[in-house]
Amino acid sequence: MKALILAAGYATRLYPLTLTQPKPLLPVAGRPMIEYVLDNLAPVGGIDRVYVVTNAKFAGHFSRWSEDYRGRHPGYAFTVVNDGSTDDSNKLGAIGDLHLVLEREKVDDDLIVVAGDNLFNQPLVGFGETCRSRKAPVLGIYDVGSLDLARKYSNVQLDESGRILSFVEKPPQPSSTLAGIALYYYPRQVLPLIRQYVAEGNNPDQPGRLVQWMCQKTPFYTWQVPGLWYDIGSKETLEEANRIFSKS
Repeated sequence: MKALILAAGYATRLYPLTLTQPKPLLPVAGRPMIEYVLDNLAPVGGIDRVYVVTNAKFAGHFSRWSEDYRGRHPGYAFTVVNDGSTDDSNKLGAIGDLHLVLEREKVDDDLIVVAGDNLFNQPLVGFGETCRSRKAPVLGIYDVGSLDLARKYSNVQLDESGRILSFVEKPPQPSSTLAGIALYYYPRQVLPLIRQYVAEGNNPDQPGRLVQWMCQKTPFYTWQVPGLWYDIGSKETLEEANRIFSKS
């Protein structure tokens, strides 16, 4: 199994913090937030390589960080993939970056995809168990607790087995407080669908669009994230995460 960390954004809402440092390497409670992602992925087991896809501005930052992290965690093998973009005007988008890694690195294996600015406070072992038992694509979902907050994310409707019936990106009137988050499992057999999505000229940004498209073509299941989850998109959420994780 492989893991792909999406880390090619420019995080302009966090300027000036992210002018010289990529968002996933910003510290939360004294550690780069990407390390929380990796620590919580580790119990999934079976991951033999981690790809970090980033941009031309920050590829060096991630290469230096990964060398240091690998020195402290020798079990990890890293590949930093530079997508060649330099700012928001020429970025590939999250799905474009995913497709780039599949093609450039010739990935032919089960794949976990997670955004590098997703903070979890509990291991994702249950996610791995769900992926192995379903043998189908799986989306991480989280109960954001209010319909107002749900408007900021993607809204999912499920059947009794946890299969996605509908998926709507940033709905004006969400039907529930369950939101899809940037945590995905794509088993090897569905990777050609990702290539098809891109080949058909669909929108390469916002990774939820791929879920919305794919769940109409193949069974796509869900796993509810336990504990706390933060999507670090603003200085306020970064400050709150610092407070919470400093206590743990």
